[in-house]
Amino acid sequence: MTIENSFLRLSVKGSGAEMVSLCHLENNREYLWQGDPSFWPRRAPVLFPVVGKLNQHTYRIDGKSYTLPQHGFARDKTFDLVAGTDDKLVFQLRDDEESRKNYPFLFKLFICYQLIGNKLLVTYEVKNPDQKELLFSIGAHPGFALDSRDGNTLDEFYLEFEEKENVERYLLKEGLFSGEKEAVLTDSAILPLNYKLFEKDAIVLKDLKSSAVSLKSRSGDYNLKFGFESWPHFGIWTPKNNAPFLCLEPWQGLADTYEYTGEFAGREGVIILPAGESFKRSYSIEIMD
Repeated sequence: MTIENSFLRLSVKGSGAEMVSLCHLENNREYLWQGDPSFWPRRAPVLFPVVGKLNQHTYRIDGKSYTLPQHGFARDKTFDLVAGTDDKLVFQLRDDEESRKNYPFLFKLFICYQLIGNKLLVTYEVKNPDQKELLFSIGAHPGFALDSRDGNTLDEFYLEFEEKENVERYLLKEGLFSGEKEAVLTDSAILPLNYKLFEKDAIVLKDLKSSAVSLKSRSGDYNLKFGFESWPHFGIWTPKNNAPFLCLEPWQGLADTYEYTGEFAGREGVIILPAGESFKRSYSIEIMD
């Protein structure tokens, strides 16, 4: 399914309601990673109802144990297209008998894509149709193709945050948080990129002052602004095997630590949504070059 305006053309597939192409019409440049399986077969999956990895892939609700894969199951489910115009698409996923076996909740998950000039606005909305609380985390995982006239390796690019930051990265080991941290930005808005940064897996940040970050090439011919206002956690990732793409990931929720074996409600970032209520959060991709 494809929509476009004077600036951008977006294509989305029903499986996972996942973006498969985001093209700038004037320069005919594809900004979305195209899913080469030799690096990473996905392009922009939604993370729901967990973000990251569960300890032993297991979590507990009222003392009963359930299992979920890393990043949950929504990215592998078929969504229904429930609304569409020339510049907007809305997809819906609902619980079913299969999902309730390992995620015992009723839910409605909506993903809305809207083109606004040279910007794509992506909105996630979770509704609780039940009479009890709904527990979940949610996040985005879009990958951006690295493509400048100087090359398509990470060393040719850098990230520029909206404000100067003083933040540490929370270190992962085999997908779980180890409890270790290390400084990644010290009174700086600029993060030069290289593959060595990702030898310890994703860069996971909390409590950023910025609500936007720009991915730029050193040559100046690539400038993508990524907005993530109100998201409490932010991930940056690429495989450490010289992959020509970078993922920018706003999250509401995190992977487990090695020690955590408690209730799902006790996981950091979990949303506890009352009966009949809804939760909404957006991110944006703006092409600046």
